[in-house]
Amino acid sequence: MKFRIVILFFLTTLAVTAQDNKSKGDILFFEYAYSAAIQQYYKEQLKTPLTNQQFLNLADSYLKTGKYKKASEIYVKIHRKDSTISNHNFNKMLQSLARTSGMDRVKAFLATKSSFLTTEILENANFNFELLESDSQSDNLDFQTFNVSGNSAQSDFSPSFYKNQLLFSSGREQNSKDIYLPSQESYLDVFVANIDRDGDVYNPNPFTGIPNSKFHQATPYYSQELDNIFYVLSNSEEGELIFDETGKNTLSVGVADEKGEFEFLLRDLSTSFYYPFYDAAMGKLYFAANFEDGYGGTDIYFVYTNEGQIMSAPINLGPRVNSPGNEIAPFLFENNLYFSSDIFFGLGGMDIYKTNLHADDVFSIPINLGIGINSTYDDFGFIIKDNGEDGLLGYFSSNREGGKGNDDIYGFIVDERPGLKTFAISGRVINLSSNKGVAKAQIRLLDAEGNTIKEVYANDEGDYRVEIPWQDQITIQSTKDRHSIFSVTYSNQELEKAQKNTFNMGVKFLDDLVEDKEDQTLIKLKKFYFGRGKIQVTQEIATELDKVVDAVSRFPQLQLRIESHTDSRGGGSTNFRLSQQRSDAIKNYLLKNGVSSNNILYSVGYGEDKILNNCKNGVYCLDMLHQQNERSLIVVLNYNLLY
Repeated sequence: MKFRIVILFFLTTLAVTAQDNKSKGDILFFEYAYSAAIQQYYKEQLKTPLTNQQFLNLADSYLKTGKYKKASEIYVKIHRKDSTISNHNFNKMLQSLARTSGMDRVKAFLATKSSFLTTEILENANFNFELLESDSQSDNLDFQTFNVSGNSAQSDFSPSFYKNQLLFSSGREQNSKDIYLPSQESYLDVFVANIDRDGDVYNPNPFTGIPNSKFHQATPYYSQELDNIFYVLSNSEEGELIFDETGKNTLSVGVADEKGEFEFLLRDLSTSFYYPFYDAAMGKLYFAANFEDGYGGTDIYFVYTNEGQIMSAPINLGPRVNSPGNEIAPFLFENNLYFSSDIFFGLGGMDIYKTNLHADDVFSIPINLGIGINSTYDDFGFIIKDNGEDGLLGYFSSNREGGKGNDDIYGFIVDERPGLKTFAISGRVINLSSNKGVAKAQIRLLDAEGNTIKEVYANDEGDYRVEIPWQDQITIQSTKDRHSIFSVTYSNQELEKAQKNTFNMGVKFLDDLVEDKEDQTLIKLKKFYFGRGKIQVTQEIATELDKVVDAVSRFPQLQLRIESHTDSRGGGSTNFRLSQQRSDAIKNYLLKNGVSSNNILYSVGYGEDKILNNCKNGVYCLDMLHQQNERSLIVVLNYNLLY
C-alpha cells in the first residue's frame, strides 16, 4: 500500500509537545511511524496492558499500513468489550471488515449500532449497498480515465481549474521547501500546468500567484468571479511554524488576490481547515474541518461571505452529507455537490460521491460515482466543467495501482454527468380540499411488476423525499388511512421530467367528502333542483354529480344508494313515479361518466313519503318550505365498514 501524504495532510496535525509522559508506542503513532508503532506496542504489552486507546491506535496503525485483517480483529475485540466506542472508530472497524470479510459482515455489525447512528447514515448505507449491487452500475462505465502527463513520483492531488490551466498540490522536491518528515516528501506547494485539447495536463511549474512559504500551501481553488485564489497553508509567523498550547500546528484557509496580496479567512491554532471551495452564486465558502462537534472525523462546512469576506459562523452540512467517516473536497457543479468520503459502504478507502442540493440547503442521498471514477483505493478531489462540443472535462486524484507517485491526478472526458443513475423526487402530499399538507402520508414507489421498491412517510407538514436506483418504469403512489390514493405510472422521459420540479401529490380525505344528514352518511353536495315536473339533468345538477364521480374514482370501494324525494304538491303516484325517474336519471348520468354499476346498489324514488316538515297534503306552506322536502341524496351505505 502506498504511503498516503494526503491522508496525513488532511487528517492529522503536527504535534511537538514534550512527550515524556507518553509511551514510545504512542510517540511513534503520533509521529505517523505506524509500522514502528505496531512493533513497539507489542513490546510494551509484555510489561503493561495496553489501554483501550492504545489498542485503537494499534488498530489504526494496521489500517493505515494496509493490514486490514489485523485491524479488524482488534476493532471487533474493542467493540465487544466497549460497545460505546465512537462512531468514527466504528466506521474504521467496518472499513477493515469490508476489506476482509465482505459487506454481509459489515451489514451484520451495522445492525448492532443502528440505534446509535443517525437515520440519514443508515438510509445512505442501505441505498448505496443497493445501488452498487444493482445492474445500474453497468450503464455508467462509458468513459475512460487517464493518468495525466504532469504527474510526478511524489504526491500530486487536489486539481482546480484556473483560467485555461490547472492548479494542483504537489509534494515534489523544491529548493525553497524542506522535507516534511512524516511523508519524506517536500512540504506541499501549489503548481500550475497547461491543459491540451485532449485534457492531458503537462509542463507543471510552481504557481507564483500566491505568496511564498517554506511550509504547506495546498488544495487551491480559483474563483473566476473574484479573481482570487483560496487555499490552505500552515500556520506560521516570520518564517516559523506556530503552535497552540498543546503543541499543535494546524492549517488555515487564506485568500490571495490577482496582485498576490494575502489575508487569512479561517484560522484557529487548534483546528485545521482543508479544501476550500467558493460558491459565487450563493456567496458561500465551503471547506472541511475537524471540529469536535462534527459527526465523525473531518466534516464539510460552509460560511456565508460578502464577496469572500466571512460573514457567519461555520455551518455543518448535516448528517445527510457528513458521516462517522471523513468527508473532504467539496465541489459544486450544476446544483450537485461532489465530495469524498471514507465511509464504510464505499468501494474502499476514499470514494467520490454526488448529492443534489435542494432548496433550504437540503441534500439528497449521496450516491457513489461507481467503478471507474472510484476504485478500491483512495479517490478524492473531484472537479468537472463543460468542455464545449467535447462534452464534460474533469479531474480527480487517486493512489490506485499503476500510477506514477503516491497520489496521481487522473483526467476524464464524458458526454454525460458521471455517477450511478437514480430516480429522486420530492414535494408535498396535499389535501385537495384544504390545500394543506397531509401529515405522515405514505409514499410508495412500485416497479413494472407492481412490487414495492421503497416506502417512506411524509413529515408533519406533508413534505417528503424519496430516491431509488434507476428503473425504466416506476409507479408513484401516495395515500393515508381514510384518504384517496394518488397513483401515476411514468417511464423514461416522463421520469426524467418528474425529477426536475417539485412533485406534489393531491389526495382527498373521505371525511371531507361526506356529511351526516337525515341519520345517514351522504356525499356532500350543494342542494340542486330538477325543473318543476322535470327529470332532465341540467348543467347545475351535473356540476354537483361530478363530485360524486370524483369521490367514487378516488374511493372505488364506495357503495351508494341514490334517493330522490318530492314535496307533497301533486298526486302521490305521480310524485312517486317522478322521484324514481329522477333517481334513474342521476344513476344514468353517473354510469355514463365512469361510475361502475357495482358502486350503485340502489336507485330509489320515495315520492312524498319522507317529508321533513309539516308540509303534507292539505297543509298550506310557503314555497321555501316545500323546497326543503324536494331533494336528491347520494347515500354511502358502507361508510362505517370502510375503515
